[in-house]
This record gives sequence, structure tokens and C-alpha cells, in this order.
Amino acid sequence: MKKVVIIGGGFGGLSAAKVLAKHEFDITIIDKTNHHVFQPLLYQVATTALSPADIASPIRSIFSDYKNVEVFLGEVKSIDREQRKVFFNDSEIDFDYLIIATGSRHSYYGKDHWEKYAPGLKTLDDALKIREKILLSLEAAEKEKVSDNRQKHLNFVIIGGGPTGVELAGAISEIVNKNILPDFRNIDASMTKVYLIEALPGILSAYPDKLSKHALEDLKKLGVIIILNEKVTEVNENGVQVGNEFIQTENILWAAGNQASSLISAVGIETDKSGRAIVNDDMCTKTDENIFVIGDAAALKNEKGEYLPAIAPVAMQEGKYVAKIIVKGIDKNSRKKFKYNDKGMMATIGKAKAVGVIKGFKLSGLLAWLVWSFVHILYLIGFRNRLRVMIEWIWYYITNRPGIRLIVKYSGDKINKPLS
Repeated sequence: MKKVVIIGGGFGGLSAAKVLAKHEFDITIIDKTNHHVFQPLLYQVATTALSPADIASPIRSIFSDYKNVEVFLGEVKSIDREQRKVFFNDSEIDFDYLIIATGSRHSYYGKDHWEKYAPGLKTLDDALKIREKILLSLEAAEKEKVSDNRQKHLNFVIIGGGPTGVELAGAISEIVNKNILPDFRNIDASMTKVYLIEALPGILSAYPDKLSKHALEDLKKLGVIIILNEKVTEVNENGVQVGNEFIQTENILWAAGNQASSLISAVGIETDKSGRAIVNDDMCTKTDENIFVIGDAAALKNEKGEYLPAIAPVAMQEGKYVAKIIVKGIDKNSRKKFKYNDKGMMATIGKAKAVGVIKGFKLSGLLAWLVWSFVHILYLIGFRNRLRVMIEWIWYYITNRPGIRLIVKYSGDKINKPLS
């Protein structure tokens, strides 16, 4: 059987594997973690609304019924394109076809030392660290007797006004102020401040102006302080410098940019300024028709000359498209170019608040939130996860009480220290 190696167990990699697994191929999936995580809901883990197990599934379990699929836990270090070999950890594996679906990480635009103080949100580990940091900050504020010293624990700064930044800002403001603080005795909602900083003139820049403004107003109603047209010039252990203002805080979250895995450039694949592979319109690399790059790791433009967005539907459609090419054995000259079927985009701001564009229809408010909820439950892997998330959301909607507020790695000397 032909050997197909898939690097990455995200939306794109799993979508390709599911198609290939039904045919006579020897398939190997390599991932740095043993699970697939539903990234659009990571912010709900970070803000105590969901448990990690609610949005993640072991990759081995997903493919347990397919005997032609192997799963390896490891990090790919290099690829020999001429010898058709992938090297990871202390192992190597041959391939006839290679699918690189390594996703992306947050980019600090050359200020990588900021990451220590302003973590991004791409993995379960990121989400759990952020959740613990938020909860520890509230605990530190509760025991602080001096009001001036207390404020740094109660300031929350999110850098980046895209969907992730907007969802984080809304969730933190809503959950901290309405759901968690009533359990404390020395702090209240009037003391907390949630800042959302965006260098552009508006938030959700990829959305129509009407929806962008609607989201802006919803965030303001939740008490979020929005700073537009200003760039962050410094991030350190004391806070954030934005314009002429320094915001003292220990709670800084980064949602301002992404960059692809360094593996792509390391193996000699041509990249754009974000490190994404510049691919042909059939998703293969410029130098090899049997090596494909998909999802957030690929730079591909649509018919309007715009880069396809780094969202799950794009990766899933690309994964299925590449898998069909491999199944049918289509050579490069006979392949039809990939065409993304844009089903829309959505962002939630808080309970019963969301915005979205679906097939040209603009939605906002409760209707958008209901559609957003349905779509996200539908895309979760496994009936158990869908049921658990639905129950958690219904419980939270009725009671305003998020259920996942445990601090499990606490030690007294860790409070107030930056994440590492």
C-alpha cells in the first residue's frame, strides 16, 4: 500500500486522514500531543466555562476502528524530500505522500520575549495556564489590603481585536464580573477592568462594518474598555504600554497575530512573511507534487486575490480535497484547483450575544448566538463531547455559574509570577 504521512492532528490533518482511512493506504499521523483539540472553544476552557476533556479527543480513539492508521506521539524535526523520509524524536518513517498540517502559533512580531508575560491561546496547555493565572489573580486581589496594589490583579488586557480577542474579552468580563466575583468578599465587579487593544480602527476587521460596530457596542455594554488605533509598544512583568498610557496588570493575553511552524522553512519550502508555505492551487508545494501543506500552515489566495482565512472550515475542506487527489492518484497536470466553499464566519461576545455572516446573511444578537452554539456543537468530535458541552451551556445559561474553577497546580510562591 502507498504510505501517507500526516504531520498534525488538527482539523486539516484529521479531515484528510478520515477520507484516506476508508481506502487502501498505509496512514501515519504524527502529532506533538495525543489529542485533537477543538480550538474555537479553547477560550471557554481558559475562562472556566468548559473542561479540557469537553473539547478534546484522543487521536488514537478517533481512528481505533481503522487498522490502516497508525498514530505516533512526537515532534517532527526534519524532512528529507529526496529520500522521502520524515524524522521525529529518535525515529524515521518513509512516505509516498506527505501532508503537512502543523497549524500555527502566536506571533509577537519580533518581540518573542513578550510571550512570557502575554501568552497566546492555541493549545490546551495554553488554556489551562491562562485559567489558572486568572483564578490566582483573583485570589491575590482578595487578600490584598491596599487598594492601589489590588488593581494590578484586577486589570485584564487582551491584545488583538480579532475573533479570539473579542471572545476572550467578552468571556472574561462576563464570567469574572457576573459569575466568579460574587463568591469573594473583598472584591467586586466595580474594581475589575477588562481592556481590549486593537491597532486598527475597528475590531473584527474581516467582518462587515455593521457587525463590527455591533460587537463593539456589545463589548462596551459588558464593561470592556476598548482602545483602537493604538499599538502596544512594551509588555513586561508590570503591564502594557499602549500609546501614552501604561496599564499596570499581571493578566495579559495575546491575540494579535499568528505564524506557521518553523518546520516549513526548515525543510526548504518557500514561505511568506508569516512562515506559511506558498503552495500551488492544488495545495502541493512549489517543488514537489506529492508534498501538500494545508490549513493555517498554507498561504493560498482565493479568486479575489485574498488569502484564505486561518479557520477550521478552510483546513477541513483542504484536507478532504488533498485526500481525494491521493485516493484517485491524480497527477499534477490533471488536478482541479482548490476552491474554498465559504460557509461564513461567526464570533461570540457573551451569553446570547454573537455576530456572524452565513451565506451573505448578517446575523447578530440571540439568533447569531443560537446558530453559533449549534454549529460548534455539531463540529465537536464524538457524541459524548457534544452532549457534555450542550449540558454545560444550558446549565450556565440558566444559572450563570461556570463549573470549572479549580486551581490544581497552586503553590504559594507562584501567585503573581508570569507564565513560563
